[in-house]
Amino acid sequence: MAGPQSGSCPMALTLSVALITKNEESNLERTLASVRWAQEIVIVDNGSTDRTSEIARRFGAKFFAEDWKGFGAQKNSAIAKCAGDWVLALDADEEVSDPLAQEIRALLAGEPPHEAYFMPRRNFFLGRWIRRGGYYPDPKLRLFRRGAAAFEDRGVHETMHCSGSTGRLRGDLLHHAYPTLDAYIEHMNRYSALGAAQAVGRGKTSRSLPGFLWNVYLTPIATFQYNYIFRLGFLDGREGLLLHLYHSVYVSWKYSKAWELARRAGDMSRRHPNQ
Repeated sequence: MAGPQSGSCPMALTLSVALITKNEESNLERTLASVRWAQEIVIVDNGSTDRTSEIARRFGAKFFAEDWKGFGAQKNSAIAKCAGDWVLALDADEEVSDPLAQEIRALLAGEPPHEAYFMPRRNFFLGRWIRRGGYYPDPKLRLFRRGAAAFEDRGVHETMHCSGSTGRLRGDLLHHAYPTLDAYIEHMNRYSALGAAQAVGRGKTSRSLPGFLWNVYLTPIATFQYNYIFRLGFLDGREGLLLHLYHSVYVSWKYSKAWELARRAGDMSRRHPNQ
């Protein structure tokens, strides 16, 4: 693995980078190149059949194959394998910008005053940086002293929580999220199913017609209006329109699938009342 870059600030504290993968050959090289200055890279993979493992090993990453446990648990598994003083948790489609890398290196050259740090995330959709509508600065807690933070054990939309004080960095984390509409729609279809299961688990479904209409129809409309109009998403051009339109569709899909899951569970209990 590459060591410190010439002309950069040497780090007194060691840094591990933790991420999870599955068939990420289109993203992984860019991601790992942006953190090749870290002392350790740990990857937990779930059944990749492309060049993911080859790319990971070329960058000197420690590569572990594990069954899928849900996003939160899978990421925590990668973090648990890290040996550095500090950990930077990344997604495989994220990239550490040069200003953020310099900021992290400077921070770890001394004694950081906080236990964890938020960083702004710059989201790209169809190649455009989405600046408004709630998509920037989109702060994410990703850098933390090892042992001070962990992801919620959730199947999707997992967030990180820290047991100590937190600070904020200024450099951007670059999120190359959805290069094509096909990729975005496939992603939202998959995530809406996971979100639906969570909604059912929390009891956020409604068997009444008014509740159904609220979740499946009115909430998506309100989501679109809030992000696209009041949060100025319309200033991001055609890409902004498509992003907020299809995000509202995702909200409708999630609650429709939650209703369907709850109905199936009810039908099953009626057919087998003693089970």
